[in-house]
Amino acid sequence: MMLSVVIPVYNERETLFEIIRQVLDAPIELERELVLVDDYSVDGTRELYGKLPSEFPDANIRVFEHKKNKGKGAALRTGFKEVKGDLVVVQDADLEYDPKDYPKLLKPILEGNADVVYGSRFKQGHEHRVLNFWHYMGNRWLTTLSNMCTDLNLTDMETCYKMFRAEVLRSMKLRSDRFGIEPEMTAKVARGGWRVYEVGISYDGRSYEEGKKITWRDGVKAIVAILRFRFSD
Repeated sequence: MMLSVVIPVYNERETLFEIIRQVLDAPIELERELVLVDDYSVDGTRELYGKLPSEFPDANIRVFEHKKNKGKGAALRTGFKEVKGDLVVVQDADLEYDPKDYPKLLKPILEGNADVVYGSRFKQGHEHRVLNFWHYMGNRWLTTLSNMCTDLNLTDMETCYKMFRAEVLRSMKLRSDRFGIEPEMTAKVARGGWRVYEVGISYDGRSYEEGKKITWRDGVKAIVAILRFRFSD
């Protein structure tokens, strides 16, 4: 069985090699492939891809590059089309999420209980950096609205860490180019009747000064996406 790790990349020159190391060192026994999708980085990230074979000679890494910036959703859609694994997980490149949590995400699927697993930053008992109250509240409000529209009971709809059986992704026709991809995936998972689990994960969030990219405008667009995908495909 193979795990495909889809990593959307945009201006992550300082963290790219480190996140690849962390994914390769994740404490799991599954074969893994890394599918990197560069969304037209302009900070020098793209110059690093030629060094990957020498830095990680034994790793199964494939890189796809957009010719213009399209957004996280577009990067994920590109990556999902290219995966070869039985299971697929989304991994941001900015080091906010720790691949050491992969075993928690895998457990409900490997035990035959889940088709999709969300890693929640807000479930109790897991360490997280204390930061950005209004960003936290925005996430909770968006999750509540999403739950009202999907009849799921998630605590963190906007989390990066979503793991799927590959057949779940193959069943969905995703359309969103930017951060609306999160509520869209959630709405289509719910509509498909797939078994969803949620597990607590650690989280080391960045501040905006440290490079966090999502803003209140993305929150407004997420609300529009939640309502759109509640009533249409």
